[in-house]
Amino acid sequence: MVSGKRVLLIIAGGIAAFKSLELIRNLRRRDIAVRCILTQAGSQFVTPLSLAALTEDKVYQDLFSLTDESEMGHIELSRDADLVVVAPATANILAKMRAGIADDLATTALLATDKPVYVAPAMNVRMWEHAASQDNIAVLQERGVKIIGPEEGDMACGEYGLGRMSEPETIAEAIENFFLEAGQPNTKSLIGKKAIVTSGPTHEAIDPVRYLANHSSGRQGHAIAKALAAEGAETVLVSGPTQLPDPGGVTVKHVQSAEDMLAACQAALPADIVVCAAAVADWRIDNPPLEKIKKNGSLPSLNLVENPDILAHLSQIDKNRPELVIGFAAETEDVVTYAQAKLAKKGCDWIVANDVSPETGTFGGTNNTVHVISGDGVEDWPTLSKEDVGRKLTTRIVNFLETPSK
Repeated sequence: MVSGKRVLLIIAGGIAAFKSLELIRNLRRRDIAVRCILTQAGSQFVTPLSLAALTEDKVYQDLFSLTDESEMGHIELSRDADLVVVAPATANILAKMRAGIADDLATTALLATDKPVYVAPAMNVRMWEHAASQDNIAVLQERGVKIIGPEEGDMACGEYGLGRMSEPETIAEAIENFFLEAGQPNTKSLIGKKAIVTSGPTHEAIDPVRYLANHSSGRQGHAIAKALAAEGAETVLVSGPTQLPDPGGVTVKHVQSAEDMLAACQAALPADIVVCAAAVADWRIDNPPLEKIKKNGSLPSLNLVENPDILAHLSQIDKNRPELVIGFAAETEDVVTYAQAKLAKKGCDWIVANDVSPETGTFGGTNNTVHVISGDGVEDWPTLSKEDVGRKLTTRIVNFLETPSK
């Protein structure tokens, strides 16, 4: 189902273009053929010769090449592939895609294609956060374009933030999953359902350079989002700061604070399923200063206020309340007892409780031991990988939604 598939890879101009070489290697290892369109700006970072050597195919660059048009016209080029991938997708090419501008071979092929399109954004954090870029992404998603990434990290410009192109392995995995899913009968149980998953910690600013946080890695929330998407759910992952790549096939909203996370969840409604797996900070600093707090020989006084209760809010809304709301309870003692009290207080349908004592290694680790608490009682699960917990929880969700008398 993957062997023999062809990707048209459009390489736009950005420092992340160098990653396209490793992406091609990843795809070829999966026996996926790759043909490249290299933009003029992209050729400043990678050469046609290196791309041709890795793809074992001609590299296309010029919209008005008589030779190219006689061999592979730009309309045929745009439709000959099974999937079109733009990586890196710069702010410039995303804006042109949104507007329908066709002023070179790459944008003309994108406008002419009738095949699915994936984009892997790559740009400076300020450019990514700009309202114009976010509006362009939203419009493209509405048209069916799938977004891979971006990720948070160091940038070539010296800044740190969201905007790094996803790693080649992540992009290749998303492409492989696309072909695998396209070759499978439509038997996924959550097709037509929408899920919202929160993940990771939140960072609550003390001042511009310090914050309150916890040790959550986000691994469990990300695993749940990936499992729900694999079962066919339209999945929105609202993630606090983590070091994890964005899971393929999932719409990811990156946030910093608890207030940001609540706003992102509200914007994603309505939904059928909500899983609040994030370790949200209970408190934030009231009116953090705009300048760094300096040491002056005395301890600063930090006035803490409670953060919004995201789980309670999503459980108790009157309009558009999801059919199933699931919370997580991270405890260090009396895990089940505290979780049962949380279930009653929050108004959610299930609580997934786990012991996060330092000796368990749950925070930041790869395994988890959970207890699922609902109105039907307590279900104790054995120690599993966080990926297996995500799949097992997804199976339980499917069974619940398919039960007529739930």
